Amino acid sequence: MFYFSALKNWGTVITAHITPLKKDGSICYDTFSKMIYDNVTKQNATSIIVSGTTGESPTLSKEEKLNLLRTAKDTLAGKASVLIGAGSNNTEETLHFIKAIEKVGADGIMLVNPYYNKPGQKGLEAHYSFLAASTSLPVMLYNIPGRTSMNMNPETLFNVLEKCPNVVALKESAGDLDQASYICTHKPENFTVYSGDDSLTLPYLCIGAEGVVSVASHVAGADIYKMIEVFTKNPRESLSIHQKLLPIFQILFKYPSPGPVKYVLSLLGYDCEKMRLPMVGLSSSEKKEVYHAIQYYIQNTEVFFV
Repeated sequence: MFYFSALKNWGTVITAHITPLKKDGSICYDTFSKMIYDNVTKQNATSIIVSGTTGESPTLSKEEKLNLLRTAKDTLAGKASVLIGAGSNNTEETLHFIKAIEKVGADGIMLVNPYYNKPGQKGLEAHYSFLAASTSLPVMLYNIPGRTSMNMNPETLFNVLEKCPNVVALKESAGDLDQASYICTHKPENFTVYSGDDSLTLPYLCIGAEGVVSVASHVAGADIYKMIEVFTKNPRESLSIHQKLLPIFQILFKYPSPGPVKYVLSLLGYDCEKMRLPMVGLSSSEKKEVYHAIQYYIQNTEVFFV
């Protein structure tokens, strides 16, 4: 029997972490190490995910992804859990990558719906069930129709859960409160649902989700953590925090992510604004808009990164 609590081991605020790049496009592991340490110790992130979409995973080599995992594990040394985005639209290649991850060591893997080839619900169920059964690592599934052109139906999710006890969590980014509510109502007790959208964290808490896989936690993790922590005891305070954070959530996703959050982090002293093609940085006018939207929050919040 597989015993693992995502909420206990991964916590409520999981940062989908960026990948800082040097001017030549190579990864700056020293900056990455400092950033994740600060994110955990100063922004209350309970876990991080390396090599997710926010980390520009489509442009990272497998060795770069594994090096990010090694760096994160060495840097955090048990202070927080480290998950890695392992999914792709090639089941066999994903399996080989998972086996490499197991050798390095991770606290969990995140598997996204296969993109582009659109396998349908039966294919999706078979893909996830095969991969989860092939590893002893705890698994988070990632449902994001906007990036993969397919939605994982609740029935498909529950079929996978029946077969694979190590599938312990879902990052739900369909933006469908009815679907998320149905999942939260009918899920197993030890299964954790995370909002995959910062702006929907509070609504998802209201229907039974228990945390968020967040981009905004790079900047506002302490407030996001507090919003979740006080939700059951003081929902009005939780709402007040949500309302304060909503402009931050909105501006960080107005332009292709991770461009906005990389720019904001560069304002806070991290050399991390560079992106790899096909992603490009913000224009001058876009930077002004992001800066004006976030400067009040930064100036009036205890944010100490560097």
